[in-house]
Amino acid sequence: MQVHPIAVALGAEIHGVDLSRPLEFATVTQIRAALLEHLVIFFRDQSLTSAQQLTFARAFGEPMEYPQLKGLPDSPFITPVVKLEHERVNFGGVWHSDTAYLERPPMGSMLYALEVPPQGGDTLFANQYLAYETLSDGLKRTLAGLTAVNTSTKAAASKTREDRMRASGEELKVLVGEHPVVRTHPETGRKALYVNLGHTTGFKGWSEDESQSLLEYLFAHQVRPELTCRFRWQRGSLAFWDNRCTQHNPVNDYHGHRRVMHRVTLAGDVPR
Repeated sequence: MQVHPIAVALGAEIHGVDLSRPLEFATVTQIRAALLEHLVIFFRDQSLTSAQQLTFARAFGEPMEYPQLKGLPDSPFITPVVKLEHERVNFGGVWHSDTAYLERPPMGSMLYALEVPPQGGDTLFANQYLAYETLSDGLKRTLAGLTAVNTSTKAAASKTREDRMRASGEELKVLVGEHPVVRTHPETGRKALYVNLGHTTGFKGWSEDESQSLLEYLFAHQVRPELTCRFRWQRGSLAFWDNRCTQHNPVNDYHGHRRVMHRVTLAGDVPR
C-alpha cells in the first residue's frame, strides 16, 4: 500500500489496495492511520458492488441511514447522490459538514463514483484543524465557550436536496443539533472548528443578528484556499473523509451531464 499526499493542507491518494476483497487487519490499520493523518483519503480504479462497499465501510465504523433521503431499496445504508442532465442544483452543493444537525453527527462518509461528467464535478475539502489553529488567540478564547445551533432546514443546504426529495416523495425533516463551536477529535485529541455554512444558524444564547457577523467571518476563514484540497473524480474513485475535522463542497460546474455516486455514512459520537 502506498500513500501519496495531494496537497499540503489535507488529502492523500492510496494505491495498491483492492477494496472489493476482504482486507487484512494490518491493511485496515494502515488505512485508518492514513485517514487520521490526511483527513480525507482517495482510492482510484475500484469496482465495487453495494455489498462490497458496505463491507469496506464496516471495517471502519457502523453504517447509518441518511436522515433526509431513503437509501437503495436493497441497501438502505447506501444513499444515491445524483444530479441528472436537466437539473441545475447539485446535492449538498455548499461548504458543509455532514448532518451537523444530528445529536450524533457522522464520524465519516464514503462516496463512490459510478458515473461522472466528462469534465467538472470535482469536490473540495477543507481542514478544520487548521481553520481553528490559524485563528487569533483572542478569538479562540471567545469561541471556547460557545455552542453552535445547527438545523436541517437552513436554505443554503436544504435547497440542494429538493430535486432528490421531490423524486422520492420524501418531506424535509426539521432537525436541530447543538454542538461546541470548537470540538475535540476523539481519536487524535486535536481541536477543530465545528461550524459550517450549510447548517449553522447561530450561537446558543445569541440573537441571529449578533451571530451573523462572526459566523460570516468563520465561514470565509475556514475554507481559505490554503486550507483545502481538490479531488477530480473518475469512474471507480472512492473518497473517505473524516467528518469530525473536515468540510467539503461538491463543485456544481457540469450542467447538462449526469453524475451518480453512492454514499455510505458512518455513525459518530456526540461532539465534545
